[in-house]
Amino acid sequence: MKKKLIGLLFGASLALAACGGGGDDAADGGGETAKADPETLFAQSCSGCHGGELQGGAGPELAAIGSKYSQEEIENIIANGQGTMPPKLLEGEEASAVAEWLAAKK
Repeated sequence: MKKKLIGLLFGASLALAACGGGGDDAADGGGETAKADPETLFAQSCSGCHGGELQGGAGPELAAIGSKYSQEEIENIIANGQGTMPPKLLEGEEASAVAEWLAAKK
């Protein structure tokens, strides 16, 4: 019984970590929001499913996603989700920055 409970808790924590769950790490201590670069945002919120090298995994490969979708289309996918991808993992300027960065991958 204990092994099943530990397994369940471990699995749930992995799922939250992979989907970007957790607190807001963007604050710089002075009350202002630090602007993170798109690669860091991707690593924190997207790489759990799409891979650290954009090679794919639970989510599709994104190494050449810019040849398939425009920046606006990628931003729309980030905002609304697609398939099993949940919506709004990133929002606002963060979503725009990651969409621009991914759109350049051709």
